Amino acid sequence: MALLRFEDVKKMDKKARAEKIQELKLELVKANVTAHKSAAKTKEIKRAIARLITFNTSDKEVLKGK
Repeated sequence: MALLRFEDVKKMDKKARAEKIQELKLELVKANVTAHKSAAKTKEIKRAIARLITFNTSDKEVLKGK
């Protein structure tokens, strides 16, 4: 999994972010199976999922404020 940057997340639409979250969750499950080999990979996947969810939450708040 490559680094997921905030700029990349901003360019995605809502549907693409939701699909990316599902893809990352599946990848996280696969990485947890082999956790003893790739602890750093699971950490990066969790961060990417958190980044996407955070952006979705902040995006909703911005839309409500307008």
